[in-house]
Amino acid sequence: MAVFETKKQTKVTLDDTIPLKCLVESAEKREDHMEYCVKVQRGPIPENSWTVDKRYNEFVALDAELRISNIELQLPPKKVFGNFGREFIAERQQGLQNYLTAVADHHMLSNSLFFKKFLDSTNYSINIPELALQHVSMVFRSEKKWDVLEPLPDIGWRIRKSYILVKPLDQPKVRQVLSWSSFGPDKYIAEKELNAIIKLLPTIQHPNICPVVFSTTTESGGLTIRAYQEKGTLRDAVCKCKPKNHYLKKYASPKSCSTLELNAVKIVGKQILEALKFLHEKGLPYGHLHAGNVVMEGGNCRLLDLENWLLGLPSYYRSFFTQFKKINTCELIDVYCFGQLLYEVVFGKQLLAPTCDSLPPSSPPEIRSVLESILSPEACKGGLPTVEDLLSHPFFAGVVLPPSDKPVLKIPSKLKEAIKSAKEQMEKRLKEEQKIINQLKRLSKAKQFHMSEEEKKKRRKSKKKALQENGDIATEPSASASKSSESTKPSESTSSQPPKEPLSQDSQSPEQ
Repeated sequence: MAVFETKKQTKVTLDDTIPLKCLVESAEKREDHMEYCVKVQRGPIPENSWTVDKRYNEFVALDAELRISNIELQLPPKKVFGNFGREFIAERQQGLQNYLTAVADHHMLSNSLFFKKFLDSTNYSINIPELALQHVSMVFRSEKKWDVLEPLPDIGWRIRKSYILVKPLDQPKVRQVLSWSSFGPDKYIAEKELNAIIKLLPTIQHPNICPVVFSTTTESGGLTIRAYQEKGTLRDAVCKCKPKNHYLKKYASPKSCSTLELNAVKIVGKQILEALKFLHEKGLPYGHLHAGNVVMEGGNCRLLDLENWLLGLPSYYRSFFTQFKKINTCELIDVYCFGQLLYEVVFGKQLLAPTCDSLPPSSPPEIRSVLESILSPEACKGGLPTVEDLLSHPFFAGVVLPPSDKPVLKIPSKLKEAIKSAKEQMEKRLKEEQKIINQLKRLSKAKQFHMSEEEKKKRRKSKKKALQENGDIATEPSASASKSSESTKPSESTSSQPPKEPLSQDSQSPEQ
């Protein structure tokens, strides 16, 4: 290595799933326009914040980008005349705050590149699809077996993952999909061991895991190739959409949705649980279960993207389960995500919330107990069932799956140790974040309780009572004692303290 050469960054330490909160703090006139100062905070720690100045036209541009979602967002309207008036500016500022809050509170909109780039252009200005093509071309220099056909932009929600349609040179009519992703914040496996593990993915044989044609890693990320699914994923089927469309157009507010019949839910659920059980027994975490990572092939469902966890990518539901300190292992994360998936296929829509306080009255009683055991606030706070518990649940226990070949996944002991160590470090980061979130929640609740009207009333009443008691004590001495006290010389009462001189203007506090 040259003296002044620096080692390339091979891991994106920024977690894109950490929510961004924003507050429109003020508005200031700049020549012929107004600029709104927006304070942005990443995650629960207030110190991790910054400010951005935005013109109204920039909000309009953001709104134009988010319209692809078909979600109605209330952006304050334009005004040609009188748009510098104090009342109008205050009203618009509140309207912009309401708009940003609505976007930030929506799980899919808040994770979109549009919103992230609007609030944090420093970390989201790079052209990720172009960078992915560069990495793919470098890999194909040594692996001259595929041709690139076309990019598949924005078909998935993950900002730093790109999809490309390719064809094998020896089978020009076959279509396969290549996915490329840079390493994520939970990448803890050394490059040599990671590449060896990734190259094991094509050897996995399981009826409910989608086969991998080719997989490898570079110093910057990982690449996998699978068969192209023309019908798309399970989420595409639920939302009745075209797989190649922008994910916000497909999933954020679909025009029509479908649900799985109860018997199909049992079969799909049992197949997914069997796949999770297999991976857990082999010591390979999954952590990325959602309807967009499941494909259906002739009544048989298969899991996608086993490489995500190995590459250190954060889960789709991470901002949800970090709120519950009991969901602190890779296995429990899979159970929680399984509950979210079940909700989606049963009701034909995503829950888009950490928990479900009450299920729709139309929910079948057979599935209700399963969903409540995973998604109810009590379950998330008290503890979730295991995969084995769910397999023994009456809803799934009676399902008999067709016979299949014996599943295969052989991981050398040295690589198993690397996976185990990475799992421990990932869970450690998760627990640390959950601890911070819970501490700040308790602090916020204590502050709200202290500032509540009821508590203020109690404190006023207590203070008034104390003053009255002090007053009663003061009136108890006799009148003669009172007169004697009044005749006491000032020098005697203040002899222990020197007289205070008035502060000069130079000695006043800077705050004044």
